[in-house]
Amino acid sequence: MHGFANPARFLRIAKWLTAPLLVSGLLLSFGAVAWGLTQVPPDRLMGDTVRILFVHVPAAWLGMGGWSAIAIASLMELVWRHPLAAIAARAAAVPGAAFTALCLITGSIWGRPTWGTWWVWDGRLTSMLVLLFLYFGYIALSSSLAREGQSSRIAAIFGLVGAINIPIINRSVVWWNSLHQPPSITMGESSIDPVFLWPLLIATLGFSLLFGGVVLTRMRAILADMQAEARLRRKALQAEDIVR
Repeated sequence: MHGFANPARFLRIAKWLTAPLLVSGLLLSFGAVAWGLTQVPPDRLMGDTVRILFVHVPAAWLGMGGWSAIAIASLMELVWRHPLAAIAARAAAVPGAAFTALCLITGSIWGRPTWGTWWVWDGRLTSMLVLLFLYFGYIALSSSLAREGQSSRIAAIFGLVGAINIPIINRSVVWWNSLHQPPSITMGESSIDPVFLWPLLIATLGFSLLFGGVVLTRMRAILADMQAEARLRRKALQAEDIVR
């Protein structure tokens, strides 16, 4: 973990990894979604609406995974004072929020023909909406702290507290009488027909690689901004010394 604490070492590795992650993620994602849209037969009960599964499920997975990454990075910052932890958390927040929003949008499109309405205050839907609001709050808080040069520990605490919502999302369809279908994929088994399962797994892998590439890109951008700001600050101090 501490082997990546040096920003220069991290940037060398991130520069090498970013392009393969983005390219492979895009290829797998588009390939799996195209497979699901054109080759998979309609479902016996849901018909053609089942095809949104190949976007909705990976988006939901990465919405929760993004906040899990924030929580892990926040723990690393608070306990081990890892110098890149806050940057990693900030970098994961925006793509995590984007995937959460995509999950809610595709879920509503799916719910209209399935449930007869765009939205219900179901446990799974409501907790996912809360997650989106948590992302918005974290993005605003961490950006404000970084802009004012204050400690990011407050944002890290927020990231850890917000993680309470992740198991609520995961277990909501079990704890409450939910309109949302129960988990189709559990540890070691799946109730999804293989004709749907394989493109779904490939789409999830592709979206995950894409998420990793975006996070690394954002971390590199944040580090570049910090380095540029530090250089400007040094030049300003040097100019003041010359004037004196």
